[in-house]
Amino acid sequence: MPVTSSRSSIKRWPSAEQVLGAATVWAKEFAAANDGVVAVGYFGSYAVGEAGVGSDLDLIVIRRDDAPVPDLLGADVAALPVPTDILHYTEGEFSAMLERGGKMARVARHETAWLIGGI
Repeated sequence: MPVTSSRSSIKRWPSAEQVLGAATVWAKEFAAANDGVVAVGYFGSYAVGEAGVGSDLDLIVIRRDDAPVPDLLGADVAALPVPTDILHYTEGEFSAMLERGGKMARVARHETAWLIGGI
């Protein structure tokens, strides 16, 4: 979310470095708290270097097929400095999506930056 500068009342959107640093910490903590999470990545404007004021963070979470479903609704994305959307796949679902092809498969293969694990 926007933060107030210490010298001004002007709101400043966090830098990409701040967002991605917070995302890295979040991904490690989320994976540690959710058994079976094998990969966490981000795609969209932050992954392609086009993030700006108002950009949200788009995450992909992949878990083992036999792992319990992580509590995505309870995931504390409030620790992240911008609004965040999460796509969740099992490894099987993710592999099937890649095999089917399409836009999301292209994004996953070519435009996703992996914080943990990856393809």
